[in-house]
Amino acid sequence: MSIRALPPAQGMYDPALERDSCGVGFVCHIKNEKSHRIVAQGLELLERLHHRGAVGADPKAGDGAGILVQMPDAFLRAVVDFELPPAGEYGVGMVFLPRDDQPRAEMEAVINRHIEDGGQTVLGWRDVPVDNSDLGETVRPSEPVVRQVFIGCSPQCPDQESFERKLFVIRKRMDNEIRAAGYETTAYYVTSMSSRTLNYKGMLLAYQVGNYFLDLRDERFASALALVHQRFSTNTFPTWDLAQPFRMICHNGEINTLRGNVNWMAARRHTMRSEVLGDDLATIWPLIPEGQSDSACFDNALELLLMGGYSLAHAMMILIPEAWAGNQLMDEDRRAFYEYHMALMEPWDGPAAIAFTDGRQIGATLDRNGLRPARYLVTDDDMVILASEMGVLDIPEERIVTKWRLQPGKMLLIDLEEGRIIDDTEIKSTLSRAKPYAEWLKKTQIRLEELPTGVGPMAPDDATLLDLQQSFGYTQEDLKFLLTPMVVTGQEAVGSMGADNPPSVLSSRPKHLSSYFKQNFAQVTNPAIDPIREELVMSLVCIIGPRPNLLGINEAGTHWRLETPQPVLTNQDLERIRHIEYNSGGAFRTRTLHTVYPAAEGSEGMKEALARLCSQAEKAVLDGFNILILSDRNTNQDSIPIPMLLATSAVHHHLIRTGLRTSSGIVVETGAALEVHHYATLSGYGAEAINPYLAFDTIHSMLPRFPESLSFEEAQRRYIKAVGKGLLKVMSKMGISTLESYCGAQIFDAVGLNNPFLDAYFTGTQSRVGGIGLPEVAKEAVRWHALAFGNEHVYRRQLDVGGDYAFRLRGEDHVWTPETISKLQHATRANDAKTYAEYSRLIDEQNERLLTFRGLMDFRYAENPIPIDEVEPASEIVKRFATGAMSFGAISHEAHSTLAVAMNAIGGKSNTGEGGEEAERFLPLPDGSPNPARSAIKQVASGRFGVTAEYLVNADDIQIKIAQGAKPGEGGQLPGHKVNAQIARVRHSTPGVGLISPPPHHDIYSIEDLAQLIHDLKNVNPRARISVKLVSEIGVGTVAAGVSKAHADHVTIAGYDGGTGASPLTSIKHAGSPWEIGLAETHQTLVLNRLRGRIAVQVDGGMRTGRDVVVGALLGADEFGFATAPLIVEGCIMMRKCHLNTCPVGVA
Repeated sequence: MSIRALPPAQGMYDPALERDSCGVGFVCHIKNEKSHRIVAQGLELLERLHHRGAVGADPKAGDGAGILVQMPDAFLRAVVDFELPPAGEYGVGMVFLPRDDQPRAEMEAVINRHIEDGGQTVLGWRDVPVDNSDLGETVRPSEPVVRQVFIGCSPQCPDQESFERKLFVIRKRMDNEIRAAGYETTAYYVTSMSSRTLNYKGMLLAYQVGNYFLDLRDERFASALALVHQRFSTNTFPTWDLAQPFRMICHNGEINTLRGNVNWMAARRHTMRSEVLGDDLATIWPLIPEGQSDSACFDNALELLLMGGYSLAHAMMILIPEAWAGNQLMDEDRRAFYEYHMALMEPWDGPAAIAFTDGRQIGATLDRNGLRPARYLVTDDDMVILASEMGVLDIPEERIVTKWRLQPGKMLLIDLEEGRIIDDTEIKSTLSRAKPYAEWLKKTQIRLEELPTGVGPMAPDDATLLDLQQSFGYTQEDLKFLLTPMVVTGQEAVGSMGADNPPSVLSSRPKHLSSYFKQNFAQVTNPAIDPIREELVMSLVCIIGPRPNLLGINEAGTHWRLETPQPVLTNQDLERIRHIEYNSGGAFRTRTLHTVYPAAEGSEGMKEALARLCSQAEKAVLDGFNILILSDRNTNQDSIPIPMLLATSAVHHHLIRTGLRTSSGIVVETGAALEVHHYATLSGYGAEAINPYLAFDTIHSMLPRFPESLSFEEAQRRYIKAVGKGLLKVMSKMGISTLESYCGAQIFDAVGLNNPFLDAYFTGTQSRVGGIGLPEVAKEAVRWHALAFGNEHVYRRQLDVGGDYAFRLRGEDHVWTPETISKLQHATRANDAKTYAEYSRLIDEQNERLLTFRGLMDFRYAENPIPIDEVEPASEIVKRFATGAMSFGAISHEAHSTLAVAMNAIGGKSNTGEGGEEAERFLPLPDGSPNPARSAIKQVASGRFGVTAEYLVNADDIQIKIAQGAKPGEGGQLPGHKVNAQIARVRHSTPGVGLISPPPHHDIYSIEDLAQLIHDLKNVNPRARISVKLVSEIGVGTVAAGVSKAHADHVTIAGYDGGTGASPLTSIKHAGSPWEIGLAETHQTLVLNRLRGRIAVQVDGGMRTGRDVVVGALLGADEFGFATAPLIVEGCIMMRKCHLNTCPVGVA
């Protein structure tokens, strides 16, 4: 029996990818007057939030709801048949247990034993009365037995605080034992165990909470506060334990940095000590168990800080700090408070409205971006009501004293014992002045730029430089398309037309290890951030070195820290760190570990070399070295470098497993970092700062070739600026604001790496398809080394040509080659089936050069074929076809309207893209017949360019573009030189002014907001299907299930290899997954949810032939989108110049 009816991981579905968004609220009496009225109002408030929840296939199966109240002492005394001590001297554990008698009895025995071993007494058990007659059919099988255990406080606990701590320790210990005993982990759950609060929750709809738990209806059941939560899970699998509130919080939002936060907590095991918890601390690990939701993990962290001696407000300010680094208006004391605590704990970053209570205080806070709603009002009879929106309780206007909303990073706190509201300014000034944080920082903080300058190594001669560049896989393209624009413009390079080269695992050429990792991005359940407009909340500041003891409240001010404003170190910066021991009075000690191994050992030697490196790192930390520099500078003819990403992650995870990671910082000195994605992966897997010495040496050698005369210092400064801007963009795609949160957060999916390799060296990273492991990674490193120091004639004087960004002879394979383009154009212009068959064969037959995952698939043909006349005819099949969303502006009027005419002629649909459409194209002709140039699908994107009521009512489908395959997590961009008068008129903008759509829809910060927009669009045009466009990534199926529950009629899954008119090259290559992965997961997740019949699924991104369509159909698609191929038919020759407005054939 399981209280979680989540299916086990199967096919492409993984229960770990469940996400939720929600409505939160509380009602309380400021003067701590307990009454049943408060509980009743809490339940009414919860019911009014029902629109923020959702239901799936079972109309009586919600996503979970609950209510957290103060201990109802009088009620409990009346209903138990044993004596209770005075209030505050007993605690109640609210426990979900299995329905089977034997495991339930065993678990209860474990609970009783732990309570007694903890020095407390078991007063008795009580069955919580419930009425399950209204539960949905999918909920009832997972319904637990709900029981309360009453615990008497022992005389050894001098006060209620120490009793609360004892209950915390007892609960952790019994959880760990029951988990370790091999019971189904989801068959048992303690919703609360406290002497102050009691938590009633379950897999219920909002209105069911008060009906299911009969206690809540009893007039004697009284509390001065009620904290409530209504969950909107993207999936519909009932989980009793994931319903909220948790033990201290309820949370509307998503913690984007969760993987890193959990890793860093585990990494503190060796260094964490607590005067308050004492020896008990060692017995309660893991502090955050695996397999929980992000909100449950956050609740564990908050609980730990409280039990470790922090106040409620202090703990919340550590976990969710407001934006301070760029805020010039913040007072110095508060800035010092946040800066001091930054070293103590990385922020739990992501959109969040969190309401919290410990039974004595209740409050709420918003994340630094304010990306979730929270409004509150205060009445003249001392009530405070806070919720996701107003109107949750009917309060006459004349009774309202104050009505306001929580603002980004702000906190509201009501102290029931003091009987007053404490506003944000008072809370934070009191806490920030409680200790001399500014003074401590002055004494113990070293800023890297203020240290004496070291002398960096000399730049190598040209021959040595070439050997090194080849050892690390540099190509001519890297220098031309990536490095040169970064130095010339101070920004990362822009490209167009998407990625039509194979995923790294299918390539016949050695690839940089980072290219196997695809950046994650926010879609629907949380918003991407605009790093330019939201500059105030973004920060690249990073702390290098060991972290203080998180619970060492009395050790404050004694810990030295090294801070740098951004993570890219010049050679001089690295020398400052290398010799920091002499400039810090011995507070920092640096050890350089070389990540190279003897070339004679070949590829077989890498596994042993990694093991040596990890044990050297462990020994160095135990020997007192608190900054480790991982360096591949010793690469030469006799030494092969371990890929730096692999070395960094291996050491990072080894130190986490040994509990030593927070005792030392990791700095990387590498030749393997050139483009933004290299830095993002190194940082995401644990590097705190990176010195790209070979990139700097390369820039030095290229100075004479840049279009303007630059000093090396200026060229280096521009390059570092470009990397910084690129990192901000990568972080912001996932809704992460600070590098401190991003470091170690592993916000990547692996594509083409096998699970044993990931488990060993990149623990916690998801992969949906297997692939290569350490032997193949080692062989690729050895191949690069052999090219560098071998005798191949072509590499003696020059780098490899590359061919990743454009077709090159002797370069990387591409799908679109001069041959495939010419065959398709000749076939379509001459209407020649024979030439088209040759084109199809070139694309489909991938026996010798693998280009796509679908190329690996073979059809399993039926033993008995059916007659062709029983198959859906071609004239019907083409009605399932649509053109991709290419905007007017990205492509010309002629190209855009031709696509519409063609699709209307065959009964398919064309898509306007995000640039609107001229009214003269969608208005009927004078004779009343449909306009042949009308696009059937009208897109609504984040910039809302060209979106009017007239535009929307002239649509068959309205597509909400959440993300685009070539640049998920970013908005579309149209350079100013392409915005002519006609385009400006259609987009309602100004000619010559560049147009950039914001990364998020500013009215969609959550799945509830998306449901609202879908509702609004259905009211504008009731006849149109409403579609939502998502991009393939691990977890997209879960999001698609949420989209279906938000009442969309259609969802599009776009592959990362789709085209674009303009996008940063980093996004084109490294964000998103192939559509085969996302489509299969979406179909399987919708089927498991019993939602597949409610929604149509379209796939697009690199669809080129009939075989692609059939593979897409077999993986679950109903409809199919084509974009690049139709453009090529129109005349595009793939010059990839769309973004420059220099298209030689006039398509763009």
